[in-house]
Order: sequence, then structure tokens, then C-alpha cells
Amino acid sequence: MASSSVAGSAIAALKSAVTSPQHSGDLKTPLIRNNFSPICGRLRSIQLQHSFNSNCGPRSSFASSVPHAGVKAQVATVEQASIEAPQDLEAPVVVVTGASRGIGRAIALALGKAGCKVLVNYARSSKEAEEVCKEIETCGGQALTFGGDVSKEADVEAMIKTAVDAWGTVDILINNAGITRDGLLMRMKTSQWQEVIDLNLTGVYLCIQAAAKIMMKKKKGRIINIASVVGLVGNVGQANYSAAKAGVIGLTKSVAKEYASRNINVNAVAPGFIASDMTAKLGGDIEKKILETIPLGRYGQPEEIAGLVEFLALNPAASYITGQVFKYSSSNHHFVTINSRFAITFTFTMYELLDDNSGHAGVHH
Repeated sequence: MASSSVAGSAIAALKSAVTSPQHSGDLKTPLIRNNFSPICGRLRSIQLQHSFNSNCGPRSSFASSVPHAGVKAQVATVEQASIEAPQDLEAPVVVVTGASRGIGRAIALALGKAGCKVLVNYARSSKEAEEVCKEIETCGGQALTFGGDVSKEADVEAMIKTAVDAWGTVDILINNAGITRDGLLMRMKTSQWQEVIDLNLTGVYLCIQAAAKIMMKKKKGRIINIASVVGLVGNVGQANYSAAKAGVIGLTKSVAKEYASRNINVNAVAPGFIASDMTAKLGGDIEKKILETIPLGRYGQPEEIAGLVEFLALNPAASYITGQVFKYSSSNHHFVTINSRFAITFTFTMYELLDDNSGHAGVHH
């Protein structure tokens, strides 16, 4: 619809040029400026060219229908601008942390298939990360992997440098990497607390700081942090994880205010109970009880989280959204059951699956 209206505006401008040929040079800049998203210029430029051609017809037939020589020259200027613009507006470059499995994988695939160049960060799952890259490339996209611990400043700097060396910039940052080290506070070791805070909170801080340096120079960028409803309502046995995710939410709101003047949008997504390898291990009786508390009768899917992230990262309609936290869950019930290995907790707007020995694999509770 937007492309059609722009093409209509171009026609109106061309008609006015018949009576005012002295303004024939005024069409080029507004046409391009009004139709290119600061993030996904290449994708929208293709839509613009298609819309312009389909609505206005081929260059020769359109020009021949207008006798005025000044209009012919203007048509040539507009078409030349639409051809040249994509050369200056490359596909968005995205860094996704913790992208080898779960939610991170779904996000990387969604953005890769949308035409982005994607750096797939992983900590240990190199094979899975390579598979994500191959799938993106199979769909015609570009991707590369980077193994590194985002809780370490040197690794983060090397990761951002890798993206810049390969593609020249960083347009979008998705902070997804995280771990769980669950246990009641009275029994929690300091190491359990610190590991979660270091990766889930300090890692987000380090990645934002490094990527924002690139974005600030260009005065554009989008950052999406994957938080959790646990950061909003808390959860038994996850004081460390809850504190880290609450910190991510506070960080998101503060950074959004700091970088707004540089046209950098910063938002957070707080998922509830999302399907994963961990949920697949649940017994039938436990799963049945869980699903009975969910109005939709099912778990959330990683691809659904990815859809929301894709909107925030790429869609021009999201350019006015910043400093917001999007809760992604589906129940207001409170239900607790304890199994010898798992503790499944539902608290207010939250579904929670705890596994004392698990690393974070895309399940945000």
C-alpha cells in the first residue's frame, strides 16, 4: 500500500512538472527518502522499483504517453535513482547471541530468511551453529558463526569486529544468550549466582556497549534483548535468573532513553513457557496438567518469539517503539507440581520449567 501511494505521488509530481518544468529536479530526493527504511533499505527498494514499474509501466511506454520533454527527463532521473539506491543500502547486518538452539536459532533463521546478514554466536554448540548458517545460506542469505563467551569483554569485542570485518557494520543486535543455575537461595552457591549474572546480565551490557559504538556513528540501529517474565514476577528457585532478567529489563529501559537521540531503538521480549528439548522430556501426566492451565492449550513456539523479534528488528512500523517490554505468555494461573528432577511452576503470567543441571537452551520462563 505504501509503495502504491508513493508511486501515485510520483505521477502527481510528474503531472505538475508539465506546467512547472523548472522544478523537474525536485523529485529524486523525496522519492528515495520517503521509501527506504533506515534498517531494511534494500528490501524496500526492491518493492519500490516493482511498484513504480507496475503502476507506471515501462520507461518507454510511459514516456511516450507524455509529450513534454522535461517529463521524459524526470522519468529517467527517477528510474536511475531507484536503480542506484540499493547499491548504497546494504542488507541489514545482525548479531544474534546464543543462536545455535531454541529461541536464538529461530530468530537467526527468521532474520536470515528475511534477507539479513547474520552472525550466529554460540558458546559450545558449534555443530548446531553451522547448521543454522547452512539453512540461512540455502535460502539465499549470508551467515557466519562465532564461538565466544559474551560474559567476556574480549570475546564480545572480537565478535563485533568479526561482523564489521565481514560486512562493514552492525545494524541489529539480538541479546539472547543465557544460562540457568537453579536452586533455592538458602542453598545457592556464590558461583551459581555469579555465573548467571555474568552471562545473562553483564553479557547483555557488554554486547550493547560494543554494538552501539557502531550504531551511534551511523545514527541508526535496533537492539532487542530477550528477557523473561521471571524478571517481572520472580520465581521460586531462580533468585539469580530472576535478578538477571529483571536487570535486563531495567537496562533496556535506561539504554533506550540514552540512545534515542541517536535513532537507536532498544526493546525487550519477555517470553513465558516456550517449547524446547526440556519440555519434550516431560511425562504425559505433567504435560497434561500444564496444558490445562494454558487457555490456548499449547506451549509457545520459538518461531512465534522470532516473529515478534523480526517485527521489532526490521519493520518500519516499529521505528517509534523503544524502551518497551513485550510479555509473551498465555496464563494467569498459579500451579505448582514437583517431580524428582523437574520443578514446574506457574505464577501469574508465567510458565516455568526448572532443571537444576541444565544450561540455557532457548527456554525463557
